[in-house]
Amino acid sequence: MNSKKVFFLLLITLAFQASFAQKDGYWDKTRATVQEVTVSARNRIVVKTQDFPEGTTEVVFRITLLDKNQQMASSLVSVLKAIPDPTGISQGSAGAVFILSKISGEDKCKYAIFSSAGFASQYKEDGSTENACFVQDTPVSKDAKLLSADKISCMKSNSGNLWFGFESKNWIMNQKIVLEVVPWVDNKLSRGWTTENRKYIIDQCKTSNLAQKMANSDDFCVCILDKIQSKYKFKEFQKLLAVERAKAFKDYGASCFSESNLSTAIYEDLRKQAGVLSKEGKIGDAITKLMIVLNDGKAKALDYNSIGSNYILTKQYGKAIKFLKEGEKLDDTELLIKLNLAHAYLLNDNYYSAKVIYKEYEAQNVSDSLSWNEKIKQDFETFKKLGIRNKDFDRVLKFLK
Repeated sequence: MNSKKVFFLLLITLAFQASFAQKDGYWDKTRATVQEVTVSARNRIVVKTQDFPEGTTEVVFRITLLDKNQQMASSLVSVLKAIPDPTGISQGSAGAVFILSKISGEDKCKYAIFSSAGFASQYKEDGSTENACFVQDTPVSKDAKLLSADKISCMKSNSGNLWFGFESKNWIMNQKIVLEVVPWVDNKLSRGWTTENRKYIIDQCKTSNLAQKMANSDDFCVCILDKIQSKYKFKEFQKLLAVERAKAFKDYGASCFSESNLSTAIYEDLRKQAGVLSKEGKIGDAITKLMIVLNDGKAKALDYNSIGSNYILTKQYGKAIKFLKEGEKLDDTELLIKLNLAHAYLLNDNYYSAKVIYKEYEAQNVSDSLSWNEKIKQDFETFKKLGIRNKDFDRVLKFLK
């Protein structure tokens, strides 16, 4: 099989591999490192790569040793045009073989890769590879590999560069080494939205007034994050004035709020929270939750009944009457509101107004299984347990018999 057929088969293999789980990004040829260096016999040298762009998650490198007057047949950048993304290299040996140089000299060298200039300088001085994140200790005449942030510590803690250290194994002559390094840039991460930066936005969102109304604001805050990410790079967002960032949160919050069922869910959750707090005896906290519903203009008739009931339990009868009358305007047929209004009148020393209501509905039920009179008895018992007493309780029960 001739070389053209081998080349064609390699391309087919790479295309097939790349059809699975392709990554969203690009090989950044403008930030590629292409450097030819000469290493003196029995010496060591360090080469720093070009600055990697933000969002670099992987790099592919190729090392080629050349004899005198040899020239590279093709650059690594041009070879990578046939490999859509790093999966074409990492999923099999074909990609790695393909990016190897077609030529190399007879000389060989060892090399190591470092994540900082300090570690690289130590290597140049004494040959120490203790702090290297990759070491090729067997001398080679050419090599090519993919370094991924998923596997190589250099990439996980990458500061924007790598340092390649070479040690000549030629005891007499100088060596000519060509180093090529091409970064792979993740499109999403190139905008600066790292895990830490996304968490920063989520944490900010959770401190907003709207988010604090929710028992679980995760979906709401993720929605805001998505909208910010789509419009701004992280650094762009950070450069906004404080008032501009606040406005962005407010606008995107309103948009996320209206785009989903969050509105309904929030107020239902507030009602549930208020009910639980009231049963636990935390009446003031229950009123606070209900007031959010009322102040946002989302109150139903029974919300007014609930807040009126809680005001009765805290002996704030004037406020109870005020809110129960508001509830009557929304639903004049709701007997629970009528009953609590009668209780509020009675406890506020307005026996005659209370009696009119008690008498008017005594033949009805407040629910499908609970009579008006039975509910009054239950409520009076609850009041007594809470230390709420009135000289007219027995008087009311007497005329209802």
